[in-house]
Amino acid sequence: MADPSSYRPKPGQIPDTPGVYRFRDEHRRVIYVGKAKSLRQRLANYFQDLASLHPRTRTMVTTAASVEWTVVSTEVEALQLEYSWIKEYDPRFNVKYRDDKSYPYLAVTMNEEFPRVQVMRGHKKKGVRYFGPYGHAWAIRDTVDLLLRVFPVRTCSAGVFKNATRTGRPCLLGYIGKCSAPCVDRISPEDHRDLAEDFCDFMAGRTGTYLRRLEKQMMEAAEEMEYERAARLRDDIEALKKAMEKNAVVLADATDADLIAVAEDELEAALQIFHVRGGRVRGQRGWVTDKVEDVTTAALVEHALQQLYGEETGDAVPKEVLVPALPEPVEPVQEWLAGRRGSNVSLRIPQRGDKKALMETVQRNAQQALALHKTKRASDLTTRSRALEEIADALDLDSAPLRIECYDISHLQGDDVVASMVVFEDGLQRKSEYRRFQIKGFAGQDDVRSMHEVITRRFRRYLAEKERTGEWSEEDGSVSPLPDADTLTDPGTPPVARTIPVSSTDGDDANGPVNGFKDDDGRPRKFAYPPQLVVVDGGQPQVAAAKRALDELGIDDIAVCGLAKRLEEVWLPEDDDPVVLPRSSEGLYLLQRIRDEAHRFAITYQRTKRAKRFRSGPLDDVPGLGEARKQALIKHFGSVKKLRSATIEQIQEVPGIGRKTAETIAVALAQAAPAAPAVNTATGEIMDDREDEVPETTADASGEPVSAGAPDDRGQER
Repeated sequence: MADPSSYRPKPGQIPDTPGVYRFRDEHRRVIYVGKAKSLRQRLANYFQDLASLHPRTRTMVTTAASVEWTVVSTEVEALQLEYSWIKEYDPRFNVKYRDDKSYPYLAVTMNEEFPRVQVMRGHKKKGVRYFGPYGHAWAIRDTVDLLLRVFPVRTCSAGVFKNATRTGRPCLLGYIGKCSAPCVDRISPEDHRDLAEDFCDFMAGRTGTYLRRLEKQMMEAAEEMEYERAARLRDDIEALKKAMEKNAVVLADATDADLIAVAEDELEAALQIFHVRGGRVRGQRGWVTDKVEDVTTAALVEHALQQLYGEETGDAVPKEVLVPALPEPVEPVQEWLAGRRGSNVSLRIPQRGDKKALMETVQRNAQQALALHKTKRASDLTTRSRALEEIADALDLDSAPLRIECYDISHLQGDDVVASMVVFEDGLQRKSEYRRFQIKGFAGQDDVRSMHEVITRRFRRYLAEKERTGEWSEEDGSVSPLPDADTLTDPGTPPVARTIPVSSTDGDDANGPVNGFKDDDGRPRKFAYPPQLVVVDGGQPQVAAAKRALDELGIDDIAVCGLAKRLEEVWLPEDDDPVVLPRSSEGLYLLQRIRDEAHRFAITYQRTKRAKRFRSGPLDDVPGLGEARKQALIKHFGSVKKLRSATIEQIQEVPGIGRKTAETIAVALAQAAPAAPAVNTATGEIMDDREDEVPETTADASGEPVSAGAPDDRGQER
């Protein structure tokens, strides 16, 4: 625990101007980001007597080891920079709302030639119009099913659309009148886009004009005795009204507003948002957060506004935002919202009338969400704490292992040998810090040597980061000097007999951006944070290999254990007898979950590598030919067989292929032996046209991608 006075800046060093400040811990991680109208006054509040600070603020300042700041011109700039840094560094002591689900939106892809209506989740894309969010995807599909009768916009995927274009036959929706079938030219691109625009206008709340127009057309058809057309228009009107009934009218027709309510206690806060468009509730969502700092309701609202609108522009930011408390000061936040929307935004507390009544409804939803969350989490927190305490007692650790890393080796009969590293913090998965490895030091099947290599590579990177950042030196005597890559040896071989190459790509992340730490500015870098406990999937030999790897690196402050599958025994280094935890033990259950997750992650990576190997073709051996140009070649010629028979001039017709590249492709295909023709096993027919095409991939029972041509590996995959 650090003493805040050890890193407190001198009063004259801190400027009395707006800015953003960052607290860092001893590992240079950013643990808190804040903004201030006056940096000098705000930072002075953190360096008071510890007894006078809020408990969470006291924990933050004693965890930190340094503080730094950046001066900006205005409070609006400070707000923008604070949001950017919170997104970038993910500080542990900042308020971060945990969305309890990925909310679905109704999306219209106006950026395509033929706009498509579909359900979308995740990040919003440019050129796509979104409506929602909705509580459930089925609610979107019910609404769309009603509206397609009136607005028969395309809903099919790109593959179905291309297949219908190729065959000249529309899909089922085209036959039953719920799609205008642009795939077979029943409607022009311009008319289809107009149809999509009408659909968007209706979803945006401009319903009255459209309904009146349909009613007028229905009356005119009836007067002209076109009764079938009048009946269809009548049914269209009923379908639209039924779709409108799904969203209750709560405010005046032209009202576009978001209502935000907060329910909180000393430890947690729940947030509820109602999205009102055209006077109707179009969507609802909720978040929950731990109050890891001493924060007011106004500050919670400010953080919510940042998370809600930080990446939104235009109409996605409503004209009016109703909140239970206004941020202090409110002007910079209001100016920031106006900048995101491009016009004025009203940020206020409702005082009377329908808006105040609706805010009370949102508040009740927030209170119920907090009560439900606390009911669910109470036993969960207790169970996780008990599990960590049981592990600490069983392994004779000084404290509960808050960060646990587990390693597993996977292969198929000695081929494609890979390893996984999964991370659990406070008993919960930390998927952003998962890593995966390819075994490079030797070929063949040897789980013990593989485990030694993986542990060595992971902690060599950790020590390299510590040495680079100056967190220890050889003179300190805290660890032994870091061995060079060319002196690091395999277990069981003479010191010079075999070396383990350590690549700069060790532990390439399989789950998106690498988290942890990176560089001196606090950005993520690999392997910079040590665990309190290393778990290996295996028994005494694997545990001994992992311990030997740590000893060779001079690391003696990380506990190691192994979990053997057969009897679920826990093995410790240098112990001849395992530790047997009771079958009902929460600690054993947590270790099993961690081990099973490491096994799943390793198997997934191994299958991916195997499937990629099965999908490889002669074009993979052409130097300098990337994936985009390979796809362009196959799309142009239809198959590798036709490409092989093409001339250099014909290959040059493909966009992006010059003469030199075309010559290289022709030579490579000429040297590669053609694959055997595919055979239909049911008819015996030789399908020459499918020669050299990439095999399709399917999914196994667990949902993992597996090559259709891959052998059945049940009972053989490790």
